[in-house]
Order: sequence, then C-alpha cells, then structure tokens
Amino acid sequence: MNVDEAVERYGSAKRADGTHPRPRPPDLDDATVAALGKLSESLEVIEHARGLLYGFHRLTGHADATLQEAVDLLRDAGLDSAADVVEECVVGRDVLPGMWTFQVVEAFDDGYWTVFRDVVDRVREEAGDPERHRYEAEMKAGEQQPRASA
Repeated sequence: MNVDEAVERYGSAKRADGTHPRPRPPDLDDATVAALGKLSESLEVIEHARGLLYGFHRLTGHADATLQEAVDLLRDAGLDSAADVVEECVVGRDVLPGMWTFQVVEAFDDGYWTVFRDVVDRVREEAGDPERHRYEAEMKAGEQQPRASA
C-alpha cells in the first residue's frame, strides 16, 4: 500500500489548513512553554496516582464486602469459630491507623491533590499562559503539518 492508498483508506492525520488551534501569546517563550509542559506532566502523574488511589479504595471496599459474605458462608458451613476470627480481626479493620480508605482518599484530595492543582493553575496563569497542555497542543500542530512535497 502506498501513501495515496493509505490516505484514501484511513484519511490523513495532517491538517490541510496549517492553522494552529491554540495560538501562543506573543510574549510566551519556548523555555516557559517547556517548563509549563513539565509542570503539566507532573500533574498528570498525580492525576494517575489519584486514580490508582481511588481504585485501591474501591477494591478494598469490595474486598471487605466479600469478606463479610465469606463470614456468612463460614457460619452456614458450621465453621463459627473461623467466622468469629475473620469477623473480629479483619472485617471493618482500618487500613491505616484510624483510617478507612475513604479517609485516605479524602486526606489525599484535601491535603495534597487540591493544593497541587491550585498551585499548577496559578503558576500557569502567572507565567502568562492559563491554557492547559500548551506544550502538547504545539506538538500536535507540528506533527499535523502537511509533509513537504519532494
């Protein structure tokens, strides 16, 4: 398959008009765009970590509910002593001292994630570019430029 056949079949990833959907403010230099891009990258890592933390919260809650079902099944099987041990020592146990996972999530959100996002937003504004993902937008525009004809 040649390029023309591929474009006919899949379409082109290039923007024929060559316009940039997010024009850069005139006083915003490459170093600032790169620094803000790295700041956005760090925020994306924290957003991913937050998602994993919420996944941990959900999985732990599901495990606790399943554990309670196991206690009932142990009792139905006549294994009351085992059910008592599981119920007494594991069901409802704090995952960290004094905390269930919802409290861990809330502490993370209130004490770290909210501050992180707010600081990133303020730094971006003070640097003269409140636009999120400027670095990626410019990368997209560059990659979507039509290729030079030979």
